[in-house]
Amino acid sequence: MSTSLARMQGSAAPASLLNIGQVLAKLKPEFPDLSPSKLRFLEEQRLVFPARTESGYRKFSSRDLDRLRLILTMQRDHYLPLKVIRTYLADLEAGKNPAWPGATAQAPPSMLGTERRYTREELLREAGAPVTLLDEAVSASILPPGEVYGDESLGVLRALTELRRVGIEPRHLRGFRAAAEREAALLESAVLPAIKRRDGASRARGAELALELAAQLDVVRASLIRGSLDRLGS
Repeated sequence: MSTSLARMQGSAAPASLLNIGQVLAKLKPEFPDLSPSKLRFLEEQRLVFPARTESGYRKFSSRDLDRLRLILTMQRDHYLPLKVIRTYLADLEAGKNPAWPGATAQAPPSMLGTERRYTREELLREAGAPVTLLDEAVSASILPPGEVYGDESLGVLRALTELRRVGIEPRHLRGFRAAAEREAALLESAVLPAIKRRDGASRARGAELALELAAQLDVVRASLIRGSLDRLGS
């Protein structure tokens, strides 16, 4: 699906195409860990298809930029493995209306723009939460301190609002944070050989593998919780 620069001229003027450095300049404020090797890795994984000059240099269109933003948001905020992202994008390109992976009430991010950002006041209003709940969530290390939040933080605060209705407070969930840190340490040890390599592509593959393994841990965790609830019911 790689496209030559000459073929791209029909949909985007050469002057409007971006090189890797320009793409990084536009995306790194939102995704500080983005690197040239990560961009090349995403291309190797058939997730983005930049044009090529006759000399072999990559050139990215505005559509490529939107696609990259969506991919990176799906990874960072929703922890989706690349094979799931690839399938979702392929369905979109085929004119289908695919369900959002791991479908929840939360709307998927758009390829036409960045993830929405919320001030503290907007976050509280959207979640229907009191400021005390947000402060307690920050104190319990469930949400990060800050003045601007994303969609994932909104989803967490909404969940905390519902949990509070039955008496479950952020302080009761401190163990979740500790468990998450233990799981992250376990995954880090599993992918350490790849992360320790000097080349950026290997580190990017290691980070992607960690996300895929995290998704598998989610499956195991959900099964254990359901099993405990089943025993409680019986």
